[in-house]
Amino acid sequence: MAISRHYENNSSGTVRGPQPMTPFTDEELDYFEKLVLAKKQEALDEIERLQKYLAQEREESSNDTAYSFHMADAGTDTMHLENVYIMIERQKTLIGYLDRALGRIKNKTYGICRVTGSPIDKERLEAIPHTEITVAAKLQEQRR
Repeated sequence: MAISRHYENNSSGTVRGPQPMTPFTDEELDYFEKLVLAKKQEALDEIERLQKYLAQEREESSNDTAYSFHMADAGTDTMHLENVYIMIERQKTLIGYLDRALGRIKNKTYGICRVTGSPIDKERLEAIPHTEITVAAKLQEQRR
C-alpha cells in the first residue's frame, strides 16, 4: 500500500520533511478519535478515583494517634500510598500518550509507524490506540 505524504509545520513555523499520511479514511479517524477520547476519559476518571482515595486515607490517618499502630503498619501504609501515587502518574503518562495520538489524528499521521513508516494494523490500534509503532518494530525494539 502506497502512503501519501504531506509537509508539516512545527511550532517554530519551519516546514518539516514529508510526513506520511494516515492509511485511514476520515470515518475511521473519527472512530479512533472517539476510542482515544474514551480511553482518556477512563484515565481521568481513574485519577479522580485514586485522588479521592488518597484524600480519604489522609483524613483517616490524621485521626489516628501516634500510638494507635505499629511502625511496621505505618511502613506498609506508606508503601501502599506510594503505589497509589505511582498509579496516578501512570495514568497521567497514558493521558500524554493519548493526547499525542489525538494530535496525530488531527494532522492525519495517525496509524503510521514512527520507526518503519509503514501502516500500523487496525487491530493493534483498537487494542492500543495510542501506539506509535507496529508489532514488528516493537519486537525489534525489545531485542536491543
